Amino acid sequence: MRSTRELGLAKPFATRAAQPGHHYLRVSVEFPDGGVRLNAAHFKQLIVSALKELHGEVGAALPVDVLTYDEKTLSAILRVSSSGFVKLWSALTLLGSYQNRKCAFRVVQTSPFLLALSGNSRELVLD
Repeated sequence: MRSTRELGLAKPFATRAAQPGHHYLRVSVEFPDGGVRLNAAHFKQLIVSALKELHGEVGAALPVDVLTYDEKTLSAILRVSSSGFVKLWSALTLLGSYQNRKCAFRVVQTSPFLLALSGNSRELVLD
């Protein structure tokens, strides 16, 4: 049997989903004792220390970008390569302390598309 190419026919139409290069995470960190203030640099250091604790030096070298950070709510939007997404999520989830103070990261929302983190349909109020 001859292929469509050999017969000079066009290839059948096929769709393919684009593979995004990055994943985005909306995260927050909670300290049960309260009263902890972290600036953006300390927040980033907290993320790197979580990666290093779980994945070693290789994990600490994972490029993670803090796109937005709110010091009042200790929440941020992070960008990581898709290949490092699971490593980052697991490291944040398993982090239990920072500078001898108990803490917990909450991964609020994730998406391969930044625009998806711009709103939450569960909190949508229609007039």
